[in-house]
Amino acid sequence: MPRYVAFLRGVSPMNARMPELKRCFESAGFTEVRTVLSSGNVVFDSRAMARATLERRAEAAMQQQLGRSFPTLVRSAEALRQMLAADPFAAHEVPAAAKRVVTFLRTAPEAKLPLPIELDGAHILAMEGLEVFTAYVPSPRGPVFMSLIDKTFGNGVTTRTWETVRKCAVA
Repeated sequence: MPRYVAFLRGVSPMNARMPELKRCFESAGFTEVRTVLSSGNVVFDSRAMARATLERRAEAAMQQQLGRSFPTLVRSAEALRQMLAADPFAAHEVPAAAKRVVTFLRTAPEAKLPLPIELDGAHILAMEGLEVFTAYVPSPRGPVFMSLIDKTFGNGVTTRTWETVRKCAVA
């Protein structure tokens, strides 16, 4: 049975408890459910089905169980492992101190983006399918990359660090 990872937008320990999210996914019929970290990463098994169907089922279960849902973007664990092995950051000169992040899109942008795009030291370096690869050097101004992501793709996306994606892919 395929393994999937759901990345939920806007989840924190303040607005959703991980055991409750786990129960939501189990009530949706998913098996071998576990959460990774406390920021809305849920790993689960399911029979193979379309990504959008998995997303809708998870969101509906959260709405029913919690009285609210979080935008959910699902990827197969296998696709994440392939992405990690390919390392899209390797083709770019990323400073050693830079943070690498992956933004997951639900749909592709309408227009092709002229990459790289830079704003305040954050760089969108590449886009492959529905994944966007950004690097930034932390500064006192905080996570400036989020302004760049929101400006470029809107808020219907969710972002994780490269290391969080790695942990989820093998969970």
